[in-house]
Formats: sequence, C-alpha cells, structure tokens
Amino acid sequence: MDAQRAQEITSSTHMANVTYNGEPVYIEHVDQQNEMATIHPLSNPNDKQSVSVSSLTEE
Repeated sequence: MDAQRAQEITSSTHMANVTYNGEPVYIEHVDQQNEMATIHPLSNPNDKQSVSVSSLTEE
C-alpha cells in the first residue's frame, strides 16, 4: 500500500479490510511524509504500533 491510499482509508467512513503480517488492523494515523502509519490489531486496540505503509495490505 502507499501513503496516499492509507490516508484515504483513514479519512473514509467505510471500514476497509487492511492487514499487517496477515492480521486485520485499523489504521489510526498516517504520516505521509515519512510513509509510516500508526495501527492496532482489530482484536487488541491497546496494541498500537508504527509501521511502514508499504507493509500494509488492503484485502
């Protein structure tokens, strides 16, 4: 995924199916300049992490 698409997903009212290492995640924030995203697994909202947007996959 690229930073622009990740930003579109966070701005959308529609919940997109995004995964990180095969696990469904929610994108909380996108830093387009550094191409990083703050995410958390859908199963654990308290487990936040910053990852490269290129490591995210839209299903």
